[in-house]
Amino acid sequence: MSKFIKAVLFDLDGTLIDTAADFVRIIGKMSQQNNWQAPPEAQIREQVSAGASAMVKLMLRHNNQDQVTEEELLAFRQQFLDDYEADICVDSQVFDGLESVLTTLEQKGVPWGIVTNKPRYLAEQLLQKMDLDQRCAALVCPEDVARSKPDPEPMYMALEKLAIPRGAAGCVLYVGDHIRDIDSGNAAGMPTILAGYGYIPPENQKTLKKWGADYIVNTPEQLSKLLLASGTFEYI
Repeated sequence: MSKFIKAVLFDLDGTLIDTAADFVRIIGKMSQQNNWQAPPEAQIREQVSAGASAMVKLMLRHNNQDQVTEEELLAFRQQFLDDYEADICVDSQVFDGLESVLTTLEQKGVPWGIVTNKPRYLAEQLLQKMDLDQRCAALVCPEDVARSKPDPEPMYMALEKLAIPRGAAGCVLYVGDHIRDIDSGNAAGMPTILAGYGYIPPENQKTLKKWGADYIVNTPEQLSKLLLASGTFEYI
């Protein structure tokens, strides 16, 4: 039996947009500036969902520099964020097949939005650079709420922005690539889709079924087929 869907919400990095290449580039630049060796690209990708500090710590650890002071760590983190803001969208792109999903939803009159733990000033700039800012019907970032994901509060705020009552949360899909995404969506009463192609460390890949998502997809193409195939979801 198909589910009736009023809106679709996405996590940002690793779910809707593949931003890892820009983070790899920045970590490479910082490593070169310090005459260090950059960590392998795959390892950087695995840390994207954990944030800027995690990627900086990976770089330091990879070069046996993980005994830095907290002040030095914060300085490296700030340099990372400054470099990212300066060139936020050099290599980032919407995951293959998902542009057609957004277009189809828009054609059907179904709003889509983003609930992310990415700081608002960066999320807004990224969406603007990718010409998605005017298309995104709701953007919820950590600054907008008292409790970020995995708490359901960001999901409730997205519903409010979409003018959808909480009682209709079961008609709003949430797609994410981190356990906190699934926990947050489930807590809000939304059907959840786990983007298994996202920035998930190998040690977590074996536990994905335990995260409690309603659906798991392993590629962006599978997500596109799931969202657009007849018989699974009906959009109203």
